Amino acid sequence: MDTNIYTTPLRKLARFFQTSRDGWKEKCQEAKQECKKLSNQVRAVEKSRNRWKEVARRKEQQIRELKQQMCQDKNACASACAGASDATRGS
Repeated sequence: MDTNIYTTPLRKLARFFQTSRDGWKEKCQEAKQECKKLSNQVRAVEKSRNRWKEVARRKEQQIRELKQQMCQDKNACASACAGASDATRGS
């Protein structure tokens, strides 16, 4: 079996392999940076979504309270109006 499988001079092979290694290292670093950037973006979006969900919950609670107050005011007004019309009819 032939121990020298490469017929290209070693100096050329060394330069080729070094360039190849440097290329994949750079590609890996770029991928890591992109992954970190996307991870940070996901975290920011989740934080924003949770904040808006809380705002929506508070507004829904406020709407329920205002509807309840409006209903109570309607009932009070209807009672007052009914009482006033009864008093007018009685005289």
